[in-house]
Amino acid sequence: MRYLLSVVFSLFLVSLASSQLLQDKKKFTHQDTLRGSITPERAWWDLTYYHLDISVDPENKYIEGKNTISYKVLEPNQVMQIDLQPPLKILKVTQNGKELKIKHDGNAHFITLKSKQKKGTLNSIEVYYKGNPKEARRAPWDGGFSWKQDPNGHPFVATSCQGLGASVWWPCKDHMYDEVDSMDISVTVPKGLMDVSNGRLKSIKEHDSTATYNWHVSNPINNYGVNVNIGDYEHFSETYKGEKGPLTMDYYVLKGNLEKAKEHFKDAPKMMEAFEHWFGPYPFYEDGYKLVEVPYLGMEHQSSVTYGNHYQKGYSGMDLSGTGWGLKFDFIIIHESGHEWFANNITYKDIADMWIHEGFTAYSENLFLDYFFGKEAARDYVIGTRANIQNDRPIIGDYDVNHEGSGDMYYKGANMLHTLRQLVEDDEKWRQILRSMNKDFYHQTVTTQQIEEYLSKKTGYDLKEFFDQYLRTTKIPTLEYKMEDNILKYRWTNIIDKFDMPILVYIDNNAEWLYPKAEWKSLKLETKTPNIVVDRNFYIDIKPL
Repeated sequence: MRYLLSVVFSLFLVSLASSQLLQDKKKFTHQDTLRGSITPERAWWDLTYYHLDISVDPENKYIEGKNTISYKVLEPNQVMQIDLQPPLKILKVTQNGKELKIKHDGNAHFITLKSKQKKGTLNSIEVYYKGNPKEARRAPWDGGFSWKQDPNGHPFVATSCQGLGASVWWPCKDHMYDEVDSMDISVTVPKGLMDVSNGRLKSIKEHDSTATYNWHVSNPINNYGVNVNIGDYEHFSETYKGEKGPLTMDYYVLKGNLEKAKEHFKDAPKMMEAFEHWFGPYPFYEDGYKLVEVPYLGMEHQSSVTYGNHYQKGYSGMDLSGTGWGLKFDFIIIHESGHEWFANNITYKDIADMWIHEGFTAYSENLFLDYFFGKEAARDYVIGTRANIQNDRPIIGDYDVNHEGSGDMYYKGANMLHTLRQLVEDDEKWRQILRSMNKDFYHQTVTTQQIEEYLSKKTGYDLKEFFDQYLRTTKIPTLEYKMEDNILKYRWTNIIDKFDMPILVYIDNNAEWLYPKAEWKSLKLETKTPNIVVDRNFYIDIKPL
């Protein structure tokens, strides 16, 4: 059974990387650099506001509309980079009613403004576009539009685009370092259908054969967190009494699934209770929380988490830990909602650091179990997920070329954090560290270096070699030990230079912290044949000699 789950999850991780065209490659292209770096044509302006206004035609798999892009000038310049991927086409770009010149370079489009922009000023452009966007054949790993039908034959449409980029379906500044401060989303759909997007629904405008749904996002949002979900939806809601007061929790499900959803989605307020305990207040009270049924497995779209796990516990009905604990909760509700703290609140600047999203959120599954089922259940679960770790390549990718690391960022990342919790040796201190992270990096984009330095400071340990070992290599530290008479000898192998993580062992049921290094160390014992058990909560290999 565990082998089957390992294979299934391995295929999931492979799909995540390969279908987003972010494979383990070392020959990067000019387009990779344009997509993945902070180019001069991006660096001089700061996003302040988007208004994405589009019409969606499900029958013809076609979209048309415009994006108003408002910005603040950081340094004088006249050329800006806007991203949009074919087969979508930019029709024109205007500023103050005047059409601007465009130079196309693959997915990047360089707009020449009428005059050099003055530092400190605010301005905007309008980008008009249309076309048949890339279809996501295997969403969410393959980004774009999902054009499906529900069981009643009605259009069932959704977007997903992490990695590939939001520019696969709308024109934007498609780099994670710069989040827009606020946003309006207007989506026109055929009458009888509903659009659910991010933020709060402000109005619905009826037309002859269509309706426009107007949504407003009050908080900063990353590009891939923006979404469109169109279907024959029913809606129900509840109010959660959270740390910052009442929080609206809204649920949008296909007609026919309402009663089933009312029962199954009880995991959502439980999730909120557990994660506010561990991570602090939900980061988007102003925009509310939504869970929206879609025709693919699910995604962490900000304040509009998408759900397609078919009302099952586990991951598509499976326990990824092989322990039974993974069937105590709906994986998609818990995992994708966990991203509201780690992905949407704390967001990577470069996708090379995607482990910040996935490692912490995979670890949140453990913390959900810890909160509701206890520490041992949580330990069993996270340790069980080690069977899914491939150690094929480091979990940090290459910078400035839109390249993510290994899929091990999920459960190797989670087990690294679980190991760090053991080193802290104080559960309340650990909880406060996680909460302070979400407070101190509130609505910010960050780098791995920032996270490393922060955790080193908060834990009181120099964690440089710890993170270098687990994030930047595929080596798993191996604890070798042997008895020579009544002397226990031990050391680390398969480690980087200067790695010296302490390890907890039990010698004849007595807890003992060892401090191995690359050289043999010795500990005198009272017996020549002790019973030695290494604490299973450390993600290491063990080799008795």
